[in-house]
Amino acid sequence: MEFLKTFGLFVITAIAEIVGCYLPYLWLKQDRSVLLLVPAALSLAAFAWLLTLHPHAAGRVYAAYGGVYISVALMWLWVVDSVRPTVTDWIGVGVCLIGTAIIMFGSRYTL
Repeated sequence: MEFLKTFGLFVITAIAEIVGCYLPYLWLKQDRSVLLLVPAALSLAAFAWLLTLHPHAAGRVYAAYGGVYISVALMWLWVVDSVRPTVTDWIGVGVCLIGTAIIMFGSRYTL
């Protein structure tokens, strides 16, 4: 159960970060409204707050979060940008998620 809770929180956190960065991208690169910066700032604030909800040490959370962020970003590429990920993209995501699991759940075992 801890795994699902941690993974779900990471996914929500990644979405908040990506939205917070994507909206300024739309403003800067696609000439959209400057008002997009308001929800972008709120989304990035939510991202920072969500990272504090993890019960593990901050450094471990940030390290493990990276793998989930990569997988969510790849899904964003597919769903929002309409670019289908390659086989090597999926292999890379698999490697990253294995690393995430090792960092988060292997921390119970110290040398």
